[in-house]
Amino acid sequence: MTAGQVEGLSLGASTTTTLAAVIVVSDEVATGLDDDRAGPVALDLLQGLGLRTTLAVVGDADADIETAVRTAIVQGARVVLACGGTGIGPRDRTSDVVRALIDVELPGIAEEIRRRGSEHTRLALVSREVAGLITAGVRRPVLVLAVPGSRGGVRDALGVVGDLIGYILDQADGAGHA
Repeated sequence: MTAGQVEGLSLGASTTTTLAAVIVVSDEVATGLDDDRAGPVALDLLQGLGLRTTLAVVGDADADIETAVRTAIVQGARVVLACGGTGIGPRDRTSDVVRALIDVELPGIAEEIRRRGSEHTRLALVSREVAGLITAGVRRPVLVLAVPGSRGGVRDALGVVGDLIGYILDQADGAGHA
């Protein structure tokens, strides 16, 4: 199997022009108190899949997260990867915000990201990944994921969903099954 393929499925022709928005959610990174470690990994992996990318950094406030997701969609993103804020701390709100925005949840993807992460660290078991589609009020469905803000968490997430992006978007657009 080559990059961009899973069991005979390719990423699809649409991914060569598909925009993926990476949103790093962290008060510390947004205020310059910490370096962004997850964003560069996400950008590199998404670009390796042939997607065009953008990067935004926002704080942990619900309104900031929601605005960043909605802005990415208005700017044409078909994939939105929100990195960080998926834990159980009081400021970890990304999962809740994303869950409220999506219309079609994809629980198998979130479960597999968590399972894969738990192979590396048991802390993954208390992470709250979310994956789904925003279909209402958008021109075309948008795949949105809330994933951990660590480099390993981003690698695990894109290792799970990366080669399915084209298939998911094609299916959401109404294409037939492979």
